[in-house]
Amino acid sequence: MNLKYTVFVSLIVALGGFLMGFDASVISGVVKFIEPQFDLTKIQLGWSVSCLTLTATLAMLMAGPLSDKYGRRSVLKYAAILYFISALGSAFTPNFTLLVLARMLGGFGVGASLIIAPVYIAEIAPSKLRGTMVSFNQLNIVLGISVAFFTNYLILQLGKSDADWAVFLQFKNYNWRWMLSLEAVPAIIYFIALFFVPRSPRWLAMNGLNEEALLVMEKSLGKEEAKIQLDSICKSIQASPKKERVSFRELFKPSMKLVLLIGIVIAVTQQITGINSVFFYAPMIFEQTGIGTDASFSQAILVGIINLVFTLFAIWMVDKVGRKPLLIFGLSGIAISMFVLSTGFAQATYQLTEKNIQECSSIVEAEELSSMEDVLFESDIEFNEALRNSVSEQVFKEHQTEFISKAISIDPWLVLVGILGFVASFAISIGPVMWVLFSELFPNRIRGLAISFVGLINSGVSFLVQLVFPWEQINFGNATTFFLYGLFGLLGLVFVFFMLPETKGKSLEELELILVKE
Repeated sequence: MNLKYTVFVSLIVALGGFLMGFDASVISGVVKFIEPQFDLTKIQLGWSVSCLTLTATLAMLMAGPLSDKYGRRSVLKYAAILYFISALGSAFTPNFTLLVLARMLGGFGVGASLIIAPVYIAEIAPSKLRGTMVSFNQLNIVLGISVAFFTNYLILQLGKSDADWAVFLQFKNYNWRWMLSLEAVPAIIYFIALFFVPRSPRWLAMNGLNEEALLVMEKSLGKEEAKIQLDSICKSIQASPKKERVSFRELFKPSMKLVLLIGIVIAVTQQITGINSVFFYAPMIFEQTGIGTDASFSQAILVGIINLVFTLFAIWMVDKVGRKPLLIFGLSGIAISMFVLSTGFAQATYQLTEKNIQECSSIVEAEELSSMEDVLFESDIEFNEALRNSVSEQVFKEHQTEFISKAISIDPWLVLVGILGFVASFAISIGPVMWVLFSELFPNRIRGLAISFVGLINSGVSFLVQLVFPWEQINFGNATTFFLYGLFGLLGLVFVFFMLPETKGKSLEELELILVKE
């Protein structure tokens, strides 16, 4: 077995995950600036974040069949091109509409790489290491998220620099544009690197290119094992129904009932517990605790670091401990952490004193806030409603967090612990394990289509969660929003405990025999 070659190829393919993570989470630093600049409503703000996921959802529906027809590698090359165009288009946009369109274009790249990268890796990796190698994709997603948090913070600091080069590049005036443009660099690197990646051996075998498939498998598995695996793949393909085209109806056959149910529930649970609300709105959430803009961006970096560390733990453990134990442990932590976070915000109170109001005199006239002076508000909903009634909508959008920082009484450590506990629990379990399961559950013949389908559901739920989060925050409050996420985590835990079988250490062909009952 040539492990170095397999790891090398898998890491290149997994760079698509890095781009996906960066593209998706870089918006977390952008929302604070585009909301007042483009005079956005809360739903429009949510749309600026979630629009990428909408087209990613459509791409997931198409990516599997396209990769079955044209090859995994070819689809990933086009995804890299879309990332590049989207990065520059978003950075140079003159208005909100074109920003949304540019991000939606990038969404097609996100959907394609999110689906196809783990499929490719699963098809080239040896079964004993498949969980670890498929998790490379999640690791790269996490790296992309972490780098986006860091570069956002770095650009924010460069905007305060007096250095001639920083002033010349106008980091202060164009901070959010610089944040969005940086993605073009890894997009170019990914496109070039894919030329060093062979075509998927299982895709080659499915298209009758057995000699090329054997050559690729020999590089990763060795000659003896390659022949055995190729023979197993060919038998699986020959045993599959002969059809010109795989139909969606095949997904809903009685034999697919168990694997499809597992795929759908895991796909929904991963997103409905609120991970992308935390990743894409991290600075906004931290600012709600009153710590200020700089501190909120720096704490977002801490979220990225925790995410990275625990994803590495998951990669190390997924083929040792197994998929199911990690999911049980992680979903328990997700539910507990969200309940802690909810409790932190539920205990918060808000009160503007005369001194606080005077400190805001550069923002608004003191008389406008006179009705709020020394009034104790028991929730963020009550405080925000009173604030909106006291000041103009523009002032509310631009300076809401500054008013909150003056008024709030909260235990910020409880909030920080809740968020970091949630991210750690997600990263060690359902974050990477979901994609490992997706690459294992479905039969060879329809794997691309099946993963596209459950990926479509996953992305659709992600879109809705991202879209409504700012609206949810302002209308339901932080405490209720995070409590609901914890409740969904509990429901997912119950399903995994009773319904999910262990897939560790079995070949894709063995799993097909076990899970798909004719």
